[in-house]
Amino acid sequence: MQTNTDATGVTVWVTGLSASGKTTISEAVAEVLRARGHRVEMLDGDCVRQNLTKGLGFSKEDRDENIRRIGFVAHLLSRNGVIVIVAAISPYRAIRDEVRTRIGHFIEVFANAPLEVCEQRDPKGMYRKARAGEIRGFTGIDDPYEPPLAPEVECETDCETVEESVAKVLHVLEANRYTRRDQDASSPR
Repeated sequence: MQTNTDATGVTVWVTGLSASGKTTISEAVAEVLRARGHRVEMLDGDCVRQNLTKGLGFSKEDRDENIRRIGFVAHLLSRNGVIVIVAAISPYRAIRDEVRTRIGHFIEVFANAPLEVCEQRDPKGMYRKARAGEIRGFTGIDDPYEPPLAPEVECETDCETVEESVAKVLHVLEANRYTRRDQDASSPR
């Protein structure tokens, strides 16, 4: 497989409430991009918390530091031609904007699902625990989530399919020339 080491990387930052579909969309986009021959890395918020930011808690300061660290890694990778897909709640707008400024080549994707839908999905039982008072400071329950004001992509995951959401993200990547629709593993970027 040929790869273009001079290619411009980009960070695709997928934000939204817990259970809004961030990881599902991110994994599907990554799969398509890899099939097109791109170098792709995915930074999932849960995985990063277990490895890179293990000692951080859930105060506003620790959440901001978590996002700064994810942003630092994303910047390193994207400046070296990698398409980085970040799937992280990243609840505070100011820190997302700070990371966007630092990275430069940045596409914000809002996985938008109403809180009620996220609570119904609740694959890890976190909302249930938060409502029962077992978890304090849970985003969307007793800690705020500040939705993006002007994301490049908004995926309404309660009323569109994963394929529709993925197509929206790919369209913006293509429109900004980070990838092409007809690209495959044999064609250089």
